[in-house]
Amino acid sequence: MRLIVFFAASLIMTSCVTEKSNVSPLSATFSGESKNTDNKDLQEKFDFNIKKNVNAAEISNLITVFPKFSNTRLNSEVTLLKYGLQNYLFAIDSNSFDGKRKSLKKVEKSYKDIQNLRKFLNQEDNELINRYLVRIKTNIAVIEDSLNNRKKTD
Repeated sequence: MRLIVFFAASLIMTSCVTEKSNVSPLSATFSGESKNTDNKDLQEKFDFNIKKNVNAAEISNLITVFPKFSNTRLNSEVTLLKYGLQNYLFAIDSNSFDGKRKSLKKVEKSYKDIQNLRKFLNQEDNELINRYLVRIKTNIAVIEDSLNNRKKTD
């Protein structure tokens, strides 16, 4: 009897295992790896509805509620990050692979500059901006992962 229960429990546990998509905030787009972009990639269209995507909605929300800081240089970098994120979402919505790639590079540059400027913040502001940056990075990673999965299935 115990043997049957053991096999039934192990069967249920192994049959419920599913493959989970990579939602790591350290996606390949932020690791500095160069992507191979040939003419075929430039002509591919995204089959992705940005208006119905929860991650894109959260990025839009983060753009609007991003706090102001006492450091003016940091505020200007945050503004550049916001513009880059808006362009990124617009490029995905308009099926522009080249525009998405360019705006993602601008977002990465602003992100790295903000990371360097975090050294000059007090502890409270540093934790606050870190929460926003991690959420942005995670949402971009999820969007990129879903776009890459759609390309693989096509």
